[in-house]
Amino acid sequence: MTGPLQIERSAQSWTFTLNRPDKMNALNPPLVEALLQGVGDAHASGARMLVFQGEGRNFSAGFDQGDLNSQSDADLLLRLVRIETLLHLVASSPCLTVAFAHGRNFGAGVDLFAACRHRYSTADASFRMPGLRFGLVLGARRFGNVVGYAKAREILEQTRQISATEAADIGLVTKLVEADGCAEAVADALQVATLLDPTTQQHLYRVLEREQPDQDLADLVRSASRPGLKSRILAYMSER
Repeated sequence: MTGPLQIERSAQSWTFTLNRPDKMNALNPPLVEALLQGVGDAHASGARMLVFQGEGRNFSAGFDQGDLNSQSDADLLLRLVRIETLLHLVASSPCLTVAFAHGRNFGAGVDLFAACRHRYSTADASFRMPGLRFGLVLGARRFGNVVGYAKAREILEQTRQISATEAADIGLVTKLVEADGCAEAVADALQVATLLDPTTQQHLYRVLEREQPDQDLADLVRSASRPGLKSRILAYMSER
């Protein structure tokens, strides 16, 4: 039986394919835990590059809202903490991280995309981060680091959709590619990933590191632990 995550391994590059196409690759707990385990294994193996992509219509619809009725606020908070743990693991990776986006992408799926160092997108892609509509602060600081804080504030306070063209203009997307251009982009990225020796590459990433894991986690927990998270999400869903 195929699981929620497909992993292709080579000596230098690991590719992670989100494999819940019927759910738009929404991040449910099994998928998040599989990603955490897989990325950790890739780091331990000495991989030089990690690639993230999605099966089906899109990269990821973000936080899976499909089973809210069976979960408490505390359940939802734990799930969000695990997603934030994943985002930090990817953003602080010693490897070159690459993401490919296509189709409609939302919330934590956009955050995972933004956490990568090289970000490719097809022209049909769109990005939207609606979490603030139900009081959730997740990935906002990283998004600001990528696109600039003034632009991030304008987009996030309106929770508006971003087209692929705009995403490329503001730096969320590194480069627009054709749907069949992923293999070439991966090959080019691998050349970059292996240009420096591993120690030097990791040192470079540490010098340029802008992660604030404790603060990001605190901001997430502060927002998500406010009573009524589940009811706020359900209210948002009913408005769509």
